[in-house]
Amino acid sequence: MSRIGNAPIEVPQGVEINIEKGLVSVKGPKGELSQDIDTAITVELNDNEITLKRHTEQKDHKAKHGLYRSLIANMVEGVSKGYKTQQELVGVGYRASNQGQKLELLLGYSHAIVFELPAEIKVTCESERGKNPIVTLESHDKQLIGHVAAKIRSLRKPEPYKGKGIKFVGEQLRRKAGKSAAK
Repeated sequence: MSRIGNAPIEVPQGVEINIEKGLVSVKGPKGELSQDIDTAITVELNDNEITLKRHTEQKDHKAKHGLYRSLIANMVEGVSKGYKTQQELVGVGYRASNQGQKLELLLGYSHAIVFELPAEIKVTCESERGKNPIVTLESHDKQLIGHVAAKIRSLRKPEPYKGKGIKFVGEQLRRKAGKSAAK
C-alpha cells in the first residue's frame, strides 16, 4: 500500500488540469507544465481532486505510483504558488550580479563565471554591505529550479573548515576542527 500514491491531490481554483492518454498537463497563473505518465498508472480528476491508481502490485508499479503522485502535486503547487530558492555566497570577495538571464559570479577564481539561466527561472541578487551576497531563484517548475540551484552550488561547494562557498540559506554545514597546536 503506497501511502503517498493513495493520497488525493487538491486542485486550487484557477488551475486547469488536462488528462490525456499518458500525459498530464497543468496550467495556472504562474505557468504551464506537463508530465508523461507510465501506462501502469491511471490518473483521474473528480471534483477538484486528482487521484492516482495502479493496476498491479508489482514493486516497480508501487514505486511509480508514489513518484507520479508527487510529481503531479509539485506541478499543481508550482503553477499556483511557485517555488523559491535562496543561495548565500560565503567568502571574502565573493560577489553575484545579474543582467536579465545571465548570472555573473565572482567566486575566488581568476575569472568571473557567467551562468546562463533558462527562461522559466527569474533571478535576483542582493548585496548588502557587511553581509554575504544572496542569489534568489524563482520558478513554477520544481525540478528545473532544483537542478539549476544544484548546478550553481557545484561551482564552489562549501568547504568544511571555514565554510566558504555557495550554500543554501538556512543550510547547516558539518564543520571540521582545524589543526591542533603542537604541545
